[in-house]
Amino acid sequence: MVANNWEFQTLEITESVLPTGSSVASDETPAKENHAEPSKFHSRHQDCMEMYAPKDKVAEYLNSHSSWFVRCAEPMKVQSLGDNGYALVIGRFGSFGYEVEPKIGLELLPSQDGQYRIRTITIPDYQAPGYDVDYNACMKLVESLPGITRVEWELDLMVELHFPRFIQRLPHSLIQSTGDRLLNQIVRQVSRRLTYKVQEDFHQSLNIDFPISSKKKRH
Repeated sequence: MVANNWEFQTLEITESVLPTGSSVASDETPAKENHAEPSKFHSRHQDCMEMYAPKDKVAEYLNSHSSWFVRCAEPMKVQSLGDNGYALVIGRFGSFGYEVEPKIGLELLPSQDGQYRIRTITIPDYQAPGYDVDYNACMKLVESLPGITRVEWELDLMVELHFPRFIQRLPHSLIQSTGDRLLNQIVRQVSRRLTYKVQEDFHQSLNIDFPISSKKKRH
């Protein structure tokens, strides 16, 4: 199966399933240096999380992201970039002996018309080795019931990978299907864990019992 040729190491999952003897040849470099076309992978997601507080309290919390974002993003490595920006190391993943550890810059824009947007920004003095990320997310607050606010979010994510020549020799359909599946796996895992930690942190900040059982905690 295709999945058995992939290795993904980040947050909760650690798999070592590369073919025996697979490694990056010393003379192989990412295709970006060879001026080859990158492989593009796209992912769209939408979900929501419930906060057991009025909308204004949730908005106040989201606006104060400097007090919780770094903490809630753990175990991802996070570095603050100015007032609204952060540099995140997502994890490590790869295929057929080629690995990449994405580091992306994100800006959490102030609320506008009740919507909170997150977009990609440049990380100062950093050149991504063989990949480019375009991250666009939007959150909005909906008071579903008195005292309960739904944070509904949508994510549009595009990743370009400049593979070494030996990866390019593989069938395009194999690279595309496996890359899309891996990207979706990463997004689902990161979003589940971050959602739980933000919910937990928010309710603790207001001394409200977290209404989700610890059995449902995302590890």
